Amino acid sequence: MSRKLFAALALLFSLALAQLVGGPVAVAAEPGTEQVRTLYYDSSGAAEFVSAVDAGARVWNESVSNVRLVKGQPATITIRADDGWPRAYVQRLGQGTIYMGRQAVREGHDVIRIAAHELGHILGLPDRRTGLCQDLMSGASAGTSCKNPNPNAAEIAEVESNFGRSLRSAESFAGVFAEGAPALARR
Repeated sequence: MSRKLFAALALLFSLALAQLVGGPVAVAAEPGTEQVRTLYYDSSGAAEFVSAVDAGARVWNESVSNVRLVKGQPATITIRADDGWPRAYVQRLGQGTIYMGRQAVREGHDVIRIAAHELGHILGLPDRRTGLCQDLMSGASAGTSCKNPNPNAAEIAEVESNFGRSLRSAESFAGVFAEGAPALARR
């Protein structure tokens, strides 16, 4: 089978599979190349945070090679704004709802870091309240002076593994990740 035919069949199969299961689409370019999973997000409900969400998606797109966050439809990620703390409701790997909470912004937390952090949950990362600014998933525990929206090497490697060739069970990533007002952030 020619490489072009294989690539076309792989694309057709993955699109058909996505329609059946309603999940994100994985597309193989050619045999022996890494698959890139495209996750579509809808930030129409993110109000004043739309540009921060787009910037957070760019951070991840520049950091990992086997998953892409793209604004558009069919969206498996919905982003909304509200007056609470930022949080993510993850239904499965690559699928869920993010709330960009205004309370954290009012307290001085960086909006792009918040967006990248919450997208990290959708990509399968848990909260790790290390208090270190270089750890994106330390979230608010790094304090309001932290403006770093970039994942560290371990966080990048974990996302690459989550979306790797042996794609881990998507359901194993379900959960609620609510930042809350951690005590470490109030030092």
